[in-house]
Amino acid sequence: MTSTLTPSRPRPPAQPATLRARRLPAYAAPAIAVAAVLLAAALVYGAGIGGPVLVVVVGALLYLVGLYAATNAVEGRRSARNRTWSALIHSAFVLAVLPLASVVWTLVSKGSERLDANFFGTSMNNIGARDANGGAYHAIIGTLEQVGIAALITVPLGVLCAIYVVEYGRGRFAFTIRFFVDVMTGIPSIVTGLFVLAFWVLIVSPWFNDGRPSFSGFAAALALSVLMLPTIVRSTEEMLRLVPAPLREGAYALGVPKWKTILRVVLPTALPGIVTGIMLAIARAAGETAPVLLVAGGGASINFNPFENNQSSLALFVYQQAGEASKYSPARAWTAALTLVALVLVLTVAAKLLARRNRLGR
Repeated sequence: MTSTLTPSRPRPPAQPATLRARRLPAYAAPAIAVAAVLLAAALVYGAGIGGPVLVVVVGALLYLVGLYAATNAVEGRRSARNRTWSALIHSAFVLAVLPLASVVWTLVSKGSERLDANFFGTSMNNIGARDANGGAYHAIIGTLEQVGIAALITVPLGVLCAIYVVEYGRGRFAFTIRFFVDVMTGIPSIVTGLFVLAFWVLIVSPWFNDGRPSFSGFAAALALSVLMLPTIVRSTEEMLRLVPAPLREGAYALGVPKWKTILRVVLPTALPGIVTGIMLAIARAAGETAPVLLVAGGGASINFNPFENNQSSLALFVYQQAGEASKYSPARAWTAALTLVALVLVLTVAAKLLARRNRLGR
């Protein structure tokens, strides 16, 4: 009599009671933050050693310690380190944003006092210390003309210089260009103003003004061009280097000449970054005061001709109004500063939208 033995199947491994690790509840981090702030306020104000800033600093430190201790007790050391470093990263972001938010809030709150038609439609001509009216129309005109002329000079020159350095430049000449561009990046604005004063105002302008030196908005534009050029060259150079080499090689393989490859492939690909660099240079030039003061002289009246007579700018207007002994001057200075920031912002957004539209159109 034979019996058939059926082999026994191995038992499946025992399942753990739960597959989820222990985690802090969602309300734990906010509760620790509130407790840290309250404890910090009690310590700081109780000891009388500081104010709100010290409360925030001590509260942040107590929050990190409390978060690490709570996470370590519930989730373990690895999760505690992860949460602590995440909190540090978010804290660094908040610290970076706070100054910007403070500047924006200060500009908007103090600059909105003179946001009226009189400010944007009149100049400071015949305005005394006791006059509440007077505006920055002449300074707005000067800023637009000076920065516009400087952009017309430096944008083509800077982009072409960057194209030569990246696409054609080899040897000592290209190295020399890079060296002098790097040196020009660190030149103080007052030095560029002195250079244009010594060269254009004192030597060249007498040829066109019956032998007399003269200030002008064009001289200020030349000084701003010297400041803008290295920024445009360096930013454009870096953007051109980021264009993938296979794009160029594909165009060359199809028999496209190098100049047309640069014009049709390389520049459109790098256009958003190039526009960003140009707008950074424009923003820097629009906020310069020393070159305009040295070579344009400033002025209280409206001057539409950038090649003759004194001309003001928004940055110079802010500087002058901030130093005036009048109770109405600070409001004009804050509104002019807000106008300058808004003007640069509008130009930046418009340029970015135009570059994006051209890229999508291709």
